[in-house]
Amino acid sequence: MRALTVVPEQQGSLQIGTVPDPVPADGELLVRGLALGVCGTDKEIARGEYGWAPPGRERLVLGHESLGQVIHPAGDFAEGDLVVGVVRRPDPVPCGACAAGEFDMCRNGRYTERGIKEIDGYGSELWTVEADYAVRLDPRLRDVGMLMEPTTVVAKAWEQIQRVGDRAWFEPKRVLVTGAGPIGLLGALLGVQRGLEVHVLDRVTDGPKPRLVEALGATYHHDSIEKVLSALEPDIVLEATGVGSLVFDAMAGTGPYGIVCLTGVSPTGRNLTVDAGTINREIVLENNAVIGSVNANLRHYRAAADALGRADLDWLGGLITRRVPLGKAAEAFEAGDDDVKVVLDLEH
Repeated sequence: MRALTVVPEQQGSLQIGTVPDPVPADGELLVRGLALGVCGTDKEIARGEYGWAPPGRERLVLGHESLGQVIHPAGDFAEGDLVVGVVRRPDPVPCGACAAGEFDMCRNGRYTERGIKEIDGYGSELWTVEADYAVRLDPRLRDVGMLMEPTTVVAKAWEQIQRVGDRAWFEPKRVLVTGAGPIGLLGALLGVQRGLEVHVLDRVTDGPKPRLVEALGATYHHDSIEKVLSALEPDIVLEATGVGSLVFDAMAGTGPYGIVCLTGVSPTGRNLTVDAGTINREIVLENNAVIGSVNANLRHYRAAADALGRADLDWLGGLITRRVPLGKAAEAFEAGDDDVKVVLDLEH
């Protein structure tokens, strides 16, 4: 079968190759791959920045934003079910968090991840997954179900925001999402579903992003973050860009008892001058909180499936701005001017 593979930490190694068809073990599903979302993590691995091949192997099958259809069932799955595969697996020791099913909070770093760290991903025409790490999707989501994994990221982020807020009386009204990429837009979707007044900040002034925000019933901004924060004084900032200046501005720009949740990963090696004293003063005197959130466990996959099931299908479809056949996968790793989410079609 065909698969999208890389040699981790080797730039220019991305290729479509032939690998053996997988054979499901006891308790595993055999799945026909339908589509694969391409994200910044995939591009970083393709650039040779990181990634880990399975032990004893040179190449890693890439891809973690999966969508497939069951061919050989296991557990309570049936043939034909639409499924996604969970990305992370708990470490084998395990640490206390992994033992409790909170493997997204692994304490010792010995976890593994499909398509990223020591386990092949879902970027192939066929793949297997343990029934315990597969999640069934509503058949109506066949065209957009690869959005499940990024939705789990923001489902977890919103859960963490709620948990931090619940340390005292918490009745947020307004959220600012920084960044109108897939994570930001899906985070805005979940904010709207929570009944919040949602604002989204991005630098572009045209193209699909402003339209997608407005179609949610949210408000789109492209002014400076200082101006937007001053006008809104949001209760919550969901930061989805990883841009250092936005991160630090957000820390000092919420209303009292504000929460900043960081989901964007910043590049290293870039210096930034900040007024650390003012930021510290604001956080302490206003009882503000800054938290980081990454990955997801099974609870967040279930929450994401529910959120997608309640979303407008046309709106979700609007997030997918390009569909690229597997045979031309390299094109999916090249940025387009109006890209939001690029998807690989694994059937062509």
